[in-house]
Amino acid sequence: MLEAQIAYREQQACEETDREQLIMSELPQVYYIARRIHERLPRQVPFDDLVHSGVIGLMEAIRSYEPGKLVPFKSYAKFRIRGAILDSLRALDWGSRPLRHKGRQLEEAISRLSKKLGRQPEEEEIAAELGISIDELCSIARQIDGAILVSQQVGLAYDKSRKHDLIESAPSRDENPFELCARTEVREMLAQAIGTLTKKEQMVISLYYKEELTMKEIAAVMQLGEARISQIHTMALPKLRAALQNEVINEPLV
Repeated sequence: MLEAQIAYREQQACEETDREQLIMSELPQVYYIARRIHERLPRQVPFDDLVHSGVIGLMEAIRSYEPGKLVPFKSYAKFRIRGAILDSLRALDWGSRPLRHKGRQLEEAISRLSKKLGRQPEEEEIAAELGISIDELCSIARQIDGAILVSQQVGLAYDKSRKHDLIESAPSRDENPFELCARTEVREMLAQAIGTLTKKEQMVISLYYKEELTMKEIAAVMQLGEARISQIHTMALPKLRAALQNEVINEPLV
């Protein structure tokens, strides 16, 4: 065997070993991202399926990562993993017409009550406005949250044609000045909208999106049940969407 062939095979073996080590080192991130997404989906969605898709995203990130870009691999992989998981979920029928109709009804009810009360409505008030029980309200809100997470149905203020998740969206690695300005505008609007929520809702949103804790971790911090934390998070999101879409910005609740 020629020396060149031997050297080539050794290089290939070395690269394969490095790739496997990188995959193993980033597996905890795959599980973490899959768990955070799974928290916002109906329980019948298999967690293992999300992990499998996340691993595929991680492998694609390893193949396509360019070290010359001033972005750490871990950050790049995070969004490729999340994107792969969401892509795998889009094959499901998340955006049915009845569900979209319920979503509009929910946000319209929140908007009406916000204008009437001069503040964000409580869960009981929203349920009464819609003529349903609290349990039905939370169930609808959870379905809508899962649909929006997967299909990314929230339009940005500066470009209604572009759809993104309400809070979690991957930053561009090459944003131009306009995009940077627009993202700043969105962040400011979002900060105002978050300010209309209750203190508990604000804390859950901050711990989940800013600190990136899981629902279980947030429950431990706030000394509440995990189901209650999930409920607070689920109900906070339609309030935020209603505030952003209708620009109903009031003082935060006590």
